[in-house]
Amino acid sequence: MTRRHLPKVAGAVVLGLVAAAAGLAQPALIGRLIGAIGTDASLVLPIVLVVVLFLVEAALTSTQAYVMGRIGERIVYDVRSALLGRVLSADLRAFGAMRQGDVFARIVTDTSMLKVALSQSVAGIIVDAAMVLGGVVLMLLIDPLLLAVTAGCMTVASLVAFVVARRLRKAAQESRAIMGDFGADLQRALSALSTVKACRAERLEGSRIGGLALSARRSGVKVSALNALLSPSMSIGLQASLAAVIVTGMGRVANGSMNPASLTAFIMYLFYLVTPLVTLFMGIGQLQQGRAAIGRINELAAIEQEQDVLLPRSPQGVVAQSPDDVVASRDTVVYRHFGVDFQRVRFSYQPDEPTLRGVSFSVPARGLTAIVGPSGAGKTTLLQLLMRFHPVRGGRILLNGENIELIPLGVLRGLVGYVQQESTTLRGTIGENLVYGEAHVGPGEVERALWLSGLDELVSSLPRGLHTELGDAGLGLSGGQRQRLAIARMLVRRPSVLLLDEATSNLDSESELKLRQSIRNIAGECTVISVAHRLSTVVDADQIIVLDQGTVRDVGTHQQLLTTSALYQRLTSIQFQDNGRRALPATGKAGE
Repeated sequence: MTRRHLPKVAGAVVLGLVAAAAGLAQPALIGRLIGAIGTDASLVLPIVLVVVLFLVEAALTSTQAYVMGRIGERIVYDVRSALLGRVLSADLRAFGAMRQGDVFARIVTDTSMLKVALSQSVAGIIVDAAMVLGGVVLMLLIDPLLLAVTAGCMTVASLVAFVVARRLRKAAQESRAIMGDFGADLQRALSALSTVKACRAERLEGSRIGGLALSARRSGVKVSALNALLSPSMSIGLQASLAAVIVTGMGRVANGSMNPASLTAFIMYLFYLVTPLVTLFMGIGQLQQGRAAIGRINELAAIEQEQDVLLPRSPQGVVAQSPDDVVASRDTVVYRHFGVDFQRVRFSYQPDEPTLRGVSFSVPARGLTAIVGPSGAGKTTLLQLLMRFHPVRGGRILLNGENIELIPLGVLRGLVGYVQQESTTLRGTIGENLVYGEAHVGPGEVERALWLSGLDELVSSLPRGLHTELGDAGLGLSGGQRQRLAIARMLVRRPSVLLLDEATSNLDSESELKLRQSIRNIAGECTVISVAHRLSTVVDADQIIVLDQGTVRDVGTHQQLLTTSALYQRLTSIQFQDNGRRALPATGKAGE
């Protein structure tokens, strides 16, 4: 990710090196200026050169800092964009294994540490190291003995600084991990705030998350303490070196083995090394913290991705290459009619716990097919496999005669619409929620989707209509209204197959009856597969699949299954008993 920016980083480093050279030349010129005092030599040129070097160093240093700041921001932008793409394209199972708060922390805060590590620290370390090395060489040319005295004092300080830097990296890694835990638990509590309040668990969550905040504070204090030790360790070494150099140098000046100008230049070089040495080891400390962040970023970047086409595509696919092949105009929508076939489909979330055990059934083009069964039978899993949220472990699923593993994901999910049991409503207007992800939706399609889902009267009664603002999670609409909005959002996509996962779970009886009729209307134009826990919603289905323990037990209409399927009879008798244990009549047409 950073390799593409290396030329710019190199250019900024060159600016810093030129600035360092200008800085290193100043003590030599000042020494010559001091040597010229008391002689007849002109002082104008040395003074002008010193002033020019001051200005050049200041200009180049500020320019280098600005360039590296821009490069750092660009690197962070690129990394965040790449991570966002990886997360949005991640395999759902792999993403579900990660805590969302920790993912948020890695994308937001860890990338900020990356900026410091890759732009400021690396460039600063190179420039400061070059300045230190250059200063040491020039000090060696002035007086090797004084350099040896300086090196003896600085070696001890440097060893201490390296030990502190290594401990700092480990402490930074622990601190980043704790911050990830804190962010994950905070997001968990905030996303379920109503549940927290209903269970009177405010104190419990406050104590638990507060404990993580305390751990984060302690780890942050430890990082700050270690980081703070880097600068004093070098400062003490420099002060000791300065004292030793002054005592030794003054003795050498007194016995005539060294002139005052050389001693002045040497001391100035020693002063000039103070800032680059301190910033060098501070940069090393920042780099160690950044390396901890880089490790966490790389872990997120390595998240397993959704595979697009799982099998080699046949030369002539049955399914169109683009969902835009559906004919649409301002006032009418024409759906293509696709059938679905499940052929010996097997799947398991855990290796030794199969969820589906060779499921086979066919869904005709157009019409309503319902899938019913006890909890845990694998009903929702079937829909998710058709959406390719998970890959099948055996068998295959055909859409219009073609294996869905041959169909690009973008095409498949344009042809198949999916309404989950708890579909998310996004912050924004009703209209924005309706056309979410769709660039070209005509007014006629929006109106039709609202009518089919039973939202037309609600929207028309609102003062701002489609421009009505909704809060997070659809705040401003009831549960049933949010569910109908989710159905309408799928309908504007003109799906050939519409999947409904208990779409009526949040509806009252009147709204349920209206939506049942809407579903029948939709089923006349496209294929509808509905997972139902409330059997009253599917008694008028063209076909009902009874699923139990990952296998198909029975297939038929409501009337047929009441006489042929013991499991279906048991499910209906449990759900439709009413005080006197009165079961639903054999005929259950919508509207009766």
